[in-house]
Amino acid sequence: MNQRLLMLAACVALGACALGPDGKPPAMPQPAHYGAQPQTDASVAAEGASQRFVAGAKPVPEWWKLYRSDALNALVDEGLRASPNLAAADKSLVAAREQLRAQIGSSLLPQIDAGAQATRQRGFGIPEAGPPTVLYNLFVGQLQAQYTFDLFGAARYANAALAAQVDQQAFQLDAARRALAANIVTGAIGAASLHSQIDVTERLIALANDDAHDAQRRYALGSASRTEMLNAQQNAASLAAQLPGLRAQWLATRHALAVLLGRTPDQAPDDLDLASLALPSDVPVVLPSALLQTRPDIQAADAALKAAAAQVGVATAQLFPSLSISASMGKGGFDWPTALSGAGALWSVGASLSQPIFHGGALLAQRRASIAMYDAAVAQYKETVLSAFQNVANTLASLETDSEALAFADSASSAARDASVDAAARVRLGAIPPRAARGSEQQYLNARLSTIRASSARMSDTAALFQAMGSPVAAGASVAQARDDKR
Repeated sequence: MNQRLLMLAACVALGACALGPDGKPPAMPQPAHYGAQPQTDASVAAEGASQRFVAGAKPVPEWWKLYRSDALNALVDEGLRASPNLAAADKSLVAAREQLRAQIGSSLLPQIDAGAQATRQRGFGIPEAGPPTVLYNLFVGQLQAQYTFDLFGAARYANAALAAQVDQQAFQLDAARRALAANIVTGAIGAASLHSQIDVTERLIALANDDAHDAQRRYALGSASRTEMLNAQQNAASLAAQLPGLRAQWLATRHALAVLLGRTPDQAPDDLDLASLALPSDVPVVLPSALLQTRPDIQAADAALKAAAAQVGVATAQLFPSLSISASMGKGGFDWPTALSGAGALWSVGASLSQPIFHGGALLAQRRASIAMYDAAVAQYKETVLSAFQNVANTLASLETDSEALAFADSASSAARDASVDAAARVRLGAIPPRAARGSEQQYLNARLSTIRASSARMSDTAALFQAMGSPVAAGASVAQARDDKR
């Protein structure tokens, strides 16, 4: 009896011990600032606006509303509501949660089944006792129960691994939702920018055609050389050749935006007016330590790490004994009266204990494989965190350079616009020929193209920074649901 008590105590103690890593993420370095250079407090003022980088601020929910465009808000809301990609990911998460419930119920609770059997059989009898063959009926009804004791936590570790995988899938859905919002914003900005560039390019082509026609007339009159005429025609044709590519890019952007919204490409939304979008004045710069909790890709890597740690526990627990009990009770007989009477009572109780002894090294190999997978998950977590830091650093740097580029482009555009206005006034006074005014307007329009590109880049990179900071999007209850299922 004492030996049995000692063995039972040893089993309980082993079952209480952790058979795998704790799954805590490794400590990561916390940089003083994201990039190679310290972050500035504010960007360069361009087009009359600058952005303030608020260090230590929290991510902004529904950040796209800071652009102050009802049309843009409607597009994002429609995409989050109607995107088939999000719908598929959401239903996959629902299925994963149900699979988790099924596994928990089948592994931690007893299994009870009811069965009934009615057969008519022909068998061989005993020659001395009766006919050589016998026809008889058999009626059996039973309740069967089975339960496997989770002595060393194999089932609990398996459930923890699946729950962590559900968490990972929920975080991935959250990341997809945030990426969709950012892609809709950048797609709408890109389409508006390309629309404006097409308008400016069409005006440039019209001016170039006027120059070509003017050069042709002057060549016919002998006041211009053939080379001058051909150069003007070449310039007009070169500008016209740029327009199809711009239109193709514009249409592709609109088609992609329509699909993001859950529409067919022929139902692409109307372009926004780029000038109607307000630049968000304050953008959050989350502390590196807080970024680990705000970005869903890092949280998904953390969940994958926990799943890998639990798998080590599963592989380790398979090396220890397994204890199962089973019981059944019911009625049986060769006819219904006998089966329903006390004489037809059937019952059985049993227990089985198994201990792996020799499996050709398979169990130990599986454990080593799970440990290697855990080490890989640790390295993947580190890589995800470092990539997140890099993403934020690159986005901040791009936003700063966008502001500088826009400031220079806007200055050049303003100077070219004033020169064009002066040239038009001089043409009206007869001081210079009309082609000089057209040349001045062309310089202004080329400068305007640079301004449009720089302005849209700053708008798009602002959206990218909000996404990089882990700004939350609505309908984020999936992770909490998964954690409740885990408990």
